[in-house]
Amino acid sequence: MYIVPEKEIAALMGPEDAFVAVEQVFAAMAHADAYNFPVIREALGEGRQYGFKSGLDRAGSVLGVKAGGYFPGNVERNIPNHQSNVYLFDPDSGRPTAMVGGNLLTALRTAAAQAISVDRLARIDAKVLGMVGAGHQAAFQLRAAARVREFDKVIAWNYHPDMLPKLGEVAAELGLPFEAVELDRMIEADVIVTITSSPAASLMSAHVSAGTHLACMGTDTIGKQEVEPALLARAKVFTDEVAQSITLGEAQHAIASGLINEADITPIGDVIIGAAKGRSSDSDITLFDGTGVGLQDLAVASAVVDLAKKAGVAIDVDV
Repeated sequence: MYIVPEKEIAALMGPEDAFVAVEQVFAAMAHADAYNFPVIREALGEGRQYGFKSGLDRAGSVLGVKAGGYFPGNVERNIPNHQSNVYLFDPDSGRPTAMVGGNLLTALRTAAAQAISVDRLARIDAKVLGMVGAGHQAAFQLRAAARVREFDKVIAWNYHPDMLPKLGEVAAELGLPFEAVELDRMIEADVIVTITSSPAASLMSAHVSAGTHLACMGTDTIGKQEVEPALLARAKVFTDEVAQSITLGEAQHAIASGLINEADITPIGDVIIGAAKGRSSDSDITLFDGTGVGLQDLAVASAVVDLAKKAGVAIDVDV
């Protein structure tokens, strides 16, 4: 079994590798060559969450599970709030093949899914990027979006405005003007990325103009919510996996309100393989409900193991 420690991953995998790995596994899902197992998630109290996401990718010959969660007290410990590891197994024998640090990989695979949605669904002429949220993952999201569209400007809002200057530094690195705004200014954005851990909607339908693409990346648990359900009713809705979208993703609220049906949601993998249309006009509002599926974690972990072997930094142990 190979071990790839967290400390090695930043030098091994970047946004491009993550994008390719996640796009391939979305395509495998659309071809029914890969599927996710039911998510297990438990609240531990005091805002802590712990759980398991797992699946089987026959196309990539990968079986595995990501174990981890969210621990808000880690700010005081000077370590990331998100803590996880990915465990891979041989799908034929069940033999363990790898243990991989999952903290950076979680951020990379989440950002990659968003970038895939922007690449496939946003208008080609999108120029203004709106960011709702400025936490740890927001920087990854900003960089990923900027890889697939040539934006002229970034506007951003956060529950805690004092966190916005740090996101502004990322925009500056990319050569993009940055402005902290109120939520109603999001109507100026051509692409909006939401990346919060909110239990109540912040972005309203009135904040979004025709032709906008939204990537809602923060809702991955029952009860979380980033956008008003009426917004999903206005939009063409896409997701990583429909089953997760309707139960623990952003669509859970629109479904519960009777504003949309399960049949109204299209897997992004179907767009990737050409089985479904994405945007059909410049006036469409498109919305990607990025719930974060276990197969994404397995895809990036498997890819990083291969990269670690080539770089000579994978630790081979007997189990």
